[in-house]
Amino acid sequence: MHRIFKATQYSVQGLHAAFKHEAAFRQELLLCAIMTPLAFYLGRSLLETLFLLATLVSVLVIELLNSALEALADQVSLEHHPLLGRAKDLGSAAVMLTLVFTTIVWIAIAIDPFI
Repeated sequence: MHRIFKATQYSVQGLHAAFKHEAAFRQELLLCAIMTPLAFYLGRSLLETLFLLATLVSVLVIELLNSALEALADQVSLEHHPLLGRAKDLGSAAVMLTLVFTTIVWIAIAIDPFI
């Protein structure tokens, strides 16, 4: 039980740090807060609603991973290094692909009844 408590504590600290230090995370969290009620409105079944919510959670998860990668890269060196730059770019690309996929899913579910 102690390990579970400590793991939960570390996770909450990570969420707090992301909210405090990462503007992109705050923006995406606001987007999720706005879109979550809409997921319950748009979803015509439990599965559709869960899928819409899953895309929102995936954006936050990938953003957390990207932020962790960027923090680690900045700790290693603040000087420009091609591999660190590539790592940061790859993390950013992961966030972008997740946002694009989320947008496609939401549009597809929103327009499905009209097709």
